Amino acid sequence: MPKHKVYVTDECIACNACISVCEENFAMNDDNTKAKVKKSIISDKELAKNEEAKEICPVEAIKIEKVND
Repeated sequence: MPKHKVYVTDECIACNACISVCEENFAMNDDNTKAKVKKSIISDKELAKNEEAKEICPVEAIKIEKVND
């Protein structure tokens, strides 16, 4: 089963948009300055919601890459 790596870059402006659409995998870091992922390796089943978070990000700080098993 293909897997995907999700991460947030330093461009994040802590706008909470990703959390609003995918709270299952996004949260704010401890000092509320940047979003973080709860689970960095996701399955195809989880991809759609994470892609939605990526698309809604106003600064394109969310990256998703396919990884090999």
